[in-house]
Amino acid sequence: MTPAALKRLGARGVNVALLAAFAAFASFPFAWMLITTFKQTPDLLDPNHNPFVYHQPPTLEHLRVLFFETLFGRWVANTLFVGISVVVITLLLAIPAGYSLARLSGQIGEKLGIAIFLTYLVPSTILFIPLSRVISTLHLQDSLLSLVLVYPSFTVPFCTWLLMGFFKVVPRDLEEAAMIDGLSRFGAFVRVIMPMSIAGVLTVIIFTFTLVTQEFVYGLTFITAASNLTLSVGVPTFLVRGDVYFWGSLMGACFIASVPVAILYNFFVDRFIAGFTVGSVKG
Repeated sequence: MTPAALKRLGARGVNVALLAAFAAFASFPFAWMLITTFKQTPDLLDPNHNPFVYHQPPTLEHLRVLFFETLFGRWVANTLFVGISVVVITLLLAIPAGYSLARLSGQIGEKLGIAIFLTYLVPSTILFIPLSRVISTLHLQDSLLSLVLVYPSFTVPFCTWLLMGFFKVVPRDLEEAAMIDGLSRFGAFVRVIMPMSIAGVLTVIIFTFTLVTQEFVYGLTFITAASNLTLSVGVPTFLVRGDVYFWGSLMGACFIASVPVAILYNFFVDRFIAGFTVGSVKG
């Protein structure tokens, strides 16, 4: 074997080893959650037992507690309702706002976009107090509609800034050519700009849904009834009782909630990365 072939083989081996190490690191939390879900409590809490080995037969008791002694199914439905609603509202507001800012002449659009993005950086621990007054005035306490109303306050600013940068990448010449061919500005936007910006739109959808499903402060502040809680609040509230942690059920809930999101990222990872790199860097 020639030195060049050995060098290529060595480089390939290093790449494979690095990818394998990264894959193991990324999959470790899922493996840990899955193992813990089926471990019996004495086996799980014994410090002398190997945490990766079943010293006692696996059990479904933790899943039984999760599905039959909590409102886990209802929390999943609530999370999906809030997440999908906020995604729709965010798209309806962020797409036209981002496009308008991208087409403003001079530096006005860019400065406005940065100003809008800065509102996203305001901590929720500061905003939830005045927003509580708004929710109270609208009589939306203990309602999922309160979350649907509040969550766009931090999803729309970031998504508007992200889409603004992405729309700037699309040449104006294509839009003007479509208008010369007889399309209106709205028609050119729908038939030319949007198909070329699908990566940015998918980025907004994934980012918004993920952000909503993991939000905790507003869900804890505005919702009190167990039947109206979302996953991020319901699971720790009912599976952590004082100093007692239902680790098996907690890990089962985390695994069930995280796997669909991980699969979603895997399907659209290329477009998701393009949305963050191309859309935001070239703005």
